[in-house]
Amino acid sequence: MWERFSFYGMQGLLAYYMYYSATEGGLGMDKTLALSLVGAYGGAVYLSTILGAWLSDRLFGSERVLFFSAIGIMAGHVALALIPGFVGLILGLVLIAVGSGGLKANATALVGSLYSKEDPRIDAGFSIFYMGVNIGGLVGPLLTGWLQVNFGFHVGFGAAAVGMAIGLSIYTAGRKNLPESAGIPNNPLPADERKRYVVIFAAVIVLIIAAFATGIVTPANLASTLAYVVIAASIVYFTLILRSKKVDATERKHVLAFIPFYIGSAAFWALFQQQFTFIAAYSDARLDRTIGNWEMPPSWVTSINPIFIIIFAGVFAAMWTKLGKRQPATGIKFGLALIVVGIAFLSFIPLESFEKTPLLALVGILLLCTFAELLLSPVGQAVATKLAPAAFGTQMIALFFLSISLGTTLSGVLAGYYTEGNEIAYFIGMGGTAAILGVAMMAATPALKKLMGSVR
Repeated sequence: MWERFSFYGMQGLLAYYMYYSATEGGLGMDKTLALSLVGAYGGAVYLSTILGAWLSDRLFGSERVLFFSAIGIMAGHVALALIPGFVGLILGLVLIAVGSGGLKANATALVGSLYSKEDPRIDAGFSIFYMGVNIGGLVGPLLTGWLQVNFGFHVGFGAAAVGMAIGLSIYTAGRKNLPESAGIPNNPLPADERKRYVVIFAAVIVLIIAAFATGIVTPANLASTLAYVVIAASIVYFTLILRSKKVDATERKHVLAFIPFYIGSAAFWALFQQQFTFIAAYSDARLDRTIGNWEMPPSWVTSINPIFIIIFAGVFAAMWTKLGKRQPATGIKFGLALIVVGIAFLSFIPLESFEKTPLLALVGILLLCTFAELLLSPVGQAVATKLAPAAFGTQMIALFFLSISLGTTLSGVLAGYYTEGNEIAYFIGMGGTAAILGVAMMAATPALKKLMGSVR
């Protein structure tokens, strides 16, 4: 909860901090570039889950990786709060991206370790976990947004640092209650292989620095470059798992079944994560945020989705529990999620005739996005744990987060195509594509059920 408080509290301010002018407390960047970089940053967060998952499975176990990742996140928020300008921005975002990647996959793995793969309560368990996540996602932007309006961006970032410190303290006090297996790597790396991986990691860091230093990667092409990196990493990861001698024939079918879920997830998040890119800018410029004589901070729009999650997560958890084995197949849930988020984007079309979009209209659109999220996100995390081979438990969850990385990165790239002259085409393209993919996902469900075997 507190990690999400700090993460969303900061991310609710991030785009505005980048493109607001210096007189408004921002860095004065071009808006299109700023939105692209917000998407790239979000994608980097989920991309770094691959590192956090590898460290967990091969070296330290989920529990310790999560603990030290949380320390890194807190340090990143402190950097944003105390170091002005681009230096503080870069240092803070790198620390938060790497730390959040280590925390995300491992927090999910720890929740998954509390249930057997056959336990029908697992979807409900992840929905409860998701509610805690969204309590933080609700409160964070409200507090940091209010602090930013009244005291400036750096005070808002400071509140995110304090929230992370509180969360770290609570987690430290409760570590003893986790299963002993949480501190043991699933697939320990032999001591004689560690030097080779140190060399590999060092080479990757040098390669990244060289790419920026030579101008091959620039702020303008960072998002698209990251998207290609995520696609390549995903292909490599799927190949390594499928070819591993530690994966038997049944587990290999499960991994193949997971590929369409990966694609559907990436498409979903490419639209959903535009809350922090296109919708953030839209809320700042086009949304009527006046309530009486008071104007709501634009960053507060980020808290609308968590409010609905808190209200409806329990409803969805109860519904899945009540239905038990009669609940829709995972493929049907994914397909419905894509169709619903597509309808949400198509709902922007009639609003283009308004000079200012009514706040309630955007609330309704975000409600549709919430229903779609509850159909896909906790269910996606659960199916990743259920389809994971024994030797690649956390790393399969990392693959699910890689799909979110790709979608989040694309949310920044796609937001750059929205202009005042092509609104209708943009919404039709976004919403229509998602709906078509949703129908295809539902049509593929019978074939997926055969590959999944006893997993539901």
